[in-house]
Amino acid sequence: MKRLFSILFLMIALTQLASAQFFGQIPEQTKYSAAKVLDPDYGIKMYEKLNFQIGGDSVRNDKKGYACQGWITDIYESGAVLHKGFYEDGHLKIYKNFYESGAVERSFKVIDFKKCTEQIFYPDGKLKADITYYEGAPQIETDYYANGQVEYIEENSKSMEYLIQRKSYAEDGKPQELFEMVDPKKKIYSKKEYYENGTIKAEGPMKYNAAAIDYQKDGVWKNYDESGKVSTETWVNGEQAAG
Repeated sequence: MKRLFSILFLMIALTQLASAQFFGQIPEQTKYSAAKVLDPDYGIKMYEKLNFQIGGDSVRNDKKGYACQGWITDIYESGAVLHKGFYEDGHLKIYKNFYESGAVERSFKVIDFKKCTEQIFYPDGKLKADITYYEGAPQIETDYYANGQVEYIEENSKSMEYLIQRKSYAEDGKPQELFEMVDPKKKIYSKKEYYENGTIKAEGPMKYNAAAIDYQKDGVWKNYDESGKVSTETWVNGEQAAG
């Protein structure tokens, strides 16, 4: 019952976060330099360590040394908002980070007892990454190039034991590698590899070996040279068959 109350309270807090109406008094504001908090590749990562739901292992304390409770807002040296988050016993539960321009850099929210989501954005507001966590692990992730084109997709089973799919694309949309499950019961996959110009390079079946925790070629594979000429080879449990 206590856990249910906690989730319901967080959902109410999330609604308030979305509407930007925050209750209570902000206990403190810490000012940060934009150059120090914004990594050019990974964005504003400094708060991830406070989020136990995705593997963070740190606790935030207030100026008196007590674990932070409720809403906290941090700001840039310019006065622009950097971070608005809801803390419980020093752990970050719900939050948004912002670029100095005011655009949202990332948003994290709880869906239910086991699932939470995080969206990360480019400075112009375009989606950079969309991640669904299940019991603390990234179950589904889609990454995007700055032009909006999908860069990478990975989906795992809820148990995180095996992949459902993994796909990567070039910035112009051409596929680089496509790996996806075609037989869930037998854990059989189809894999395709491509040349830089988007033409097929190799394709064939693979299967998941749970004992080895590995994906192995198994069956007839087709290999293509850059002119499109095809050659075949047979694989059994990750070993190429003779002849």
